[in-house]
Amino acid sequence: MMGPAHSLSGAAAWLGVGAAAAAAGHPMPWPVLLVGALICAGAALAPDLDHKAATISRSFGPLSRWLCEIVDKLSYAVYKATKKQGDPRRSGGHRTLTHTWLWAVLIGAGTSAVAIGGDRWGVLAILFVHLVLAIEGLLWRATRGSSSEVLVWLLAATTSWILAGILDKPGNGADWLFTAPGQEYLWLGLPVVLGAIVHDIGDALTVSGCPILWPIPVGRKRWYPVGPPKPMRFRAGSWVEVRVLMPVFMLLGGVGCAAALNVI
Repeated sequence: MMGPAHSLSGAAAWLGVGAAAAAAGHPMPWPVLLVGALICAGAALAPDLDHKAATISRSFGPLSRWLCEIVDKLSYAVYKATKKQGDPRRSGGHRTLTHTWLWAVLIGAGTSAVAIGGDRWGVLAILFVHLVLAIEGLLWRATRGSSSEVLVWLLAATTSWILAGILDKPGNGADWLFTAPGQEYLWLGLPVVLGAIVHDIGDALTVSGCPILWPIPVGRKRWYPVGPPKPMRFRAGSWVEVRVLMPVFMLLGGVGCAAALNVI
């Protein structure tokens, strides 16, 4: 799928988690619901760091382009080192390592470690990176062109500072889910994991499928492209994605938000 659909699906997924938590009698504080949805929307773009034309690869200027090259080469090296006889030859690393459940778990764990070890500045860095991606994904038409890049960074930095201040207030969610001393913001890794998994599921619906299960082998393939039957798949950016799935994600997100806030 394309960036906007990925971001919408990520936000909708976290709002759905918020609805489920409310139904179970453990509602999220509204700052957790908001921040989690924004982080998940941004994290749902992150697996495409292995593709030089992806939104994330140009969201942070030369730094993200350089990181994209490294991730692409690393992913390709891992693919070549672990592929089985039935896996096809490839010329790059797109839709390999970063599109697996293992990568999602590792990147989520890394995010939680940064949140705990980096204290306030770690939290601000996590918020800033994911808010830049969320803005780029959700408002993609408004952020086209190099002239808007700095404005997106300024908006993300300002919003990150405000949201971190709100979360720090007692009862607003810094210690949501993990309440032991020193575990504040440990939950920030959860929307990152969810965003990556939702991205992979979205890509699995497209023609190429997605090797979500790696390194678990399926038959003669270790990089098995998981997906529905081929007649049910669509091309990225097609009318199915734009006219069907994106409106569905918006509707589900709205319903999830209302349920999470006990409006319905």
